[in-house]
Amino acid sequence: MSDKAAELVDPRIRRTRLSLQQALGKLLDEREFEKISVQDIAEAAAVNRATFYDHYPDKFALLECMVGTQFQELLDQRGVVFDGTCASALRAIVLGVCDYVASRPTRCERQRQMEPHMEAAVIAVVRKMLLEGLQRHPPQGASPEMVATAVSWAIYGAAKEWLSTPARVASEEIVGTVMGLVVPMLAEPTPQVLHG
Repeated sequence: MSDKAAELVDPRIRRTRLSLQQALGKLLDEREFEKISVQDIAEAAAVNRATFYDHYPDKFALLECMVGTQFQELLDQRGVVFDGTCASALRAIVLGVCDYVASRPTRCERQRQMEPHMEAAVIAVVRKMLLEGLQRHPPQGASPEMVATAVSWAIYGAAKEWLSTPARVASEEIVGTVMGLVVPMLAEPTPQVLHG
């Protein structure tokens, strides 16, 4: 059995990682990310620093894992599965990104240091989900990886723009606009020449 396979089935590894993620989450409720040390996280999780480093190279990697896990759980709770052809699943992904980024504003405003890591985690989850569907139904003209990457960034970028809009509309209302931008990327990823 490979190390990766062992990690997937070993409940001790899952429990330790969950404990570290929960510890970081609790500490974030108390203070800013930049003021939280690996030692603080290890103590809150009741593990030693060596155990922390067995699982994560630094607190930023833990943050990305925590955010990715939380966002994936949100999509799982909503039953979102993208098979590469289902517009309603894509709509649910867009809505999930909008809802997730909107649920995090106080932390992001207080802790700008966290934002790139949160962004990377959400984009990675969206990309993985899109890629799984696109590999089943490969697009013409571009690799599934390229399309999944471009669409995941477009969805996240649109959600962030929506979030920063004064007097923004409800997330359900912006989904149609975002879909209008990303569906063509999925449907026809061949280069289009702009005439100006």
